[in-house]
Amino acid sequence: MSQSTDSSAAERRKRSIPVALERRKANSAEKRRTSERRRQIDPTTCEREYSDDEIEFMKAMDQYKRDNRRPFPTWSEVLEVLHSMGYRRVAERTTMPGLPSQTPPKKG
Repeated sequence: MSQSTDSSAAERRKRSIPVALERRKANSAEKRRTSERRRQIDPTTCEREYSDDEIEFMKAMDQYKRDNRRPFPTWSEVLEVLHSMGYRRVAERTTMPGLPSQTPPKKG
């Protein structure tokens, strides 16, 4: 190694380089803990309150996706999860939400 390389390395070691500081406040950790439920379920919503049924379904889907390594399950798989939760068709078809004049397509 040459003399100039040794001296530049020594100078570099002597420099005081600032280290990244933790800028989050102590209560941020508490906020993260309290918002953990919402973040796991759906990070795209901010203030929406889910019903117990919605939370149960989202948790079941999340568990299915993790257990089967399926980030994007098919509709058949979604139906399987619903059936595993005990859901069955027990009523006649009604108007679909958001489409006031249409009923869901019939089988077959």
